[in-house]
Amino acid sequence: EVQLVESGGGLVQPGGSLRLSCLASGFPFDKYAMSWVRQAPGQGLEWVSLTSWHGGAAWYGESLKGRFTISRDKNTMYLQMDSLKPEDTAVYTCLVFDEFLAPYWGQGTQVTVSS
Repeated sequence: EVQLVESGGGLVQPGGSLRLSCLASGFPFDKYAMSWVRQAPGQGLEWVSLTSWHGGAAWYGESLKGRFTISRDKNTMYLQMDSLKPEDTAVYTCLVFDEFLAPYWGQGTQVTVSS
């Protein structure tokens, strides 16, 4: 059974940093690209970042380049978030598509950026 468990969210002041983790199990982690998505209150789902299966390539939403860094190691994916802004407030969720393009989601972790 595929399981994705996020952690690391919380309350942070503008300009601060957080590091999110996504612990994966139930599938060969090192063979699948992985993504972070987020959803702010009252907003639609926004794709944040993607890391290739080998971790050697990454893509970011246009507004996030230079502030967020995605990485992966063993069976965990990370999202280092720096220079956080109030508009980064959202539920952050990790996502993987299997070989049939079926999506698997974590439960999400809340990030709140506020003074």
